[in-house]
Amino acid sequence: MLGPFTINTVFPAFTQIGQEFGASDVVLQQLISVYLASFAVMSVFHGPLSDALGRKPVMLTGLAIYILAMFGAVLASGMGMLIALRVLQGMSAGAATIVSRVVIRDLFAGAEAQRLMAQVMMIFALSPVIAPMLGGWLLLLGDWRWVFAGVGLYGVLVMVLTALMPESLPRSARIPLRLGSVVGSLWEVGRSGTMVRIALATALGFAAHFVFVAAAPIIVVRLLGLGEQDFWVLFGPLIVGMMAGSFVVGRAAGAMDRTRLITLGYLGTLLTSGLNLVLVMVFPDPSGQLDASLIPVLVGPMLMSFTASLFFAPIQLEILDLFPHHRGAAASLGTFFTLVVNALLSGVIAPLITGSLTVVAVAAVVFVVAGSLLWTWHLVERRSHPRSVAD
Repeated sequence: MLGPFTINTVFPAFTQIGQEFGASDVVLQQLISVYLASFAVMSVFHGPLSDALGRKPVMLTGLAIYILAMFGAVLASGMGMLIALRVLQGMSAGAATIVSRVVIRDLFAGAEAQRLMAQVMMIFALSPVIAPMLGGWLLLLGDWRWVFAGVGLYGVLVMVLTALMPESLPRSARIPLRLGSVVGSLWEVGRSGTMVRIALATALGFAAHFVFVAAAPIIVVRLLGLGEQDFWVLFGPLIVGMMAGSFVVGRAAGAMDRTRLITLGYLGTLLTSGLNLVLVMVFPDPSGQLDASLIPVLVGPMLMSFTASLFFAPIQLEILDLFPHHRGAAASLGTFFTLVVNALLSGVIAPLITGSLTVVAVAAVVFVVAGSLLWTWHLVERRSHPRSVAD
């Protein structure tokens, strides 16, 4: 939950931060994009380092830096300092969020790993709706600095719980801590066309859902005409969809082939994104009130979140299983593609596609079409040239 908490709790505070520092919507969006960009850059290294040092040391060190950066934001005196601290938060947060996925695969395999990953995704799905609500409640205590203090305290809790975890990578299974070994593991994973196709398919397919998260401050306040405490109106349906999809993934473990489930997820997201586009084109703009006029524009995103979650958790295991001896590196590079797309969505694309709900819907369709084509390419290649690992 750490990643979504770091992103979404800040949304309700955008107005206050902008007023205090005289920042425009585009500048405020950088609080999200620089976090995601720095997260993406460092994500390349967290996994390989955990392959060499063990999972817990990397997670705990990252959490310590993250907590310092969070509480440092409380003391920020300008927009430049706040953005710099968001960079530091992004560089450190991935140590816990990325490596924790590897821990699951270290300890579990097959259907049990898929069930646990689905359970984790259900918990993960709660955080985007809890986070902006928490941010809104923290604003009732004072100014926007309370938001960063609250998330910092959550980081302390995560660090304590991580310290109590077992180490899942024994010393005998670790790679040597040498630059050549770390770079070598990244090279072995990164040169795999199979990995690149799957990772890009994940990033672009999930972007159909994440576009609503990245553009939430503009969608909720400007396009829907709601207030700072009303982010739950958008995030509630998104989370209901993700939790329902994750539940289905968990129940399908062992009963349905993983590849078939992923394919079903992409087909479903194609259909639901098309439905969402039709709904926002047919029905008039919402009234700006919490009433029935919101239903048509929220049904589509909820269904898209459901179908996207059908492929998101299983496809993580698909990437990890490609490289059983370099799972950390595989998790890092697999996550890197998603993070880069998310960063571009938050800082560059979101301000450009939020002129209307229709434009947002069109963007979601484009993303899922691209992701589906890449997944189809992967299936065709696998049938034509079956191989055990990289191609």
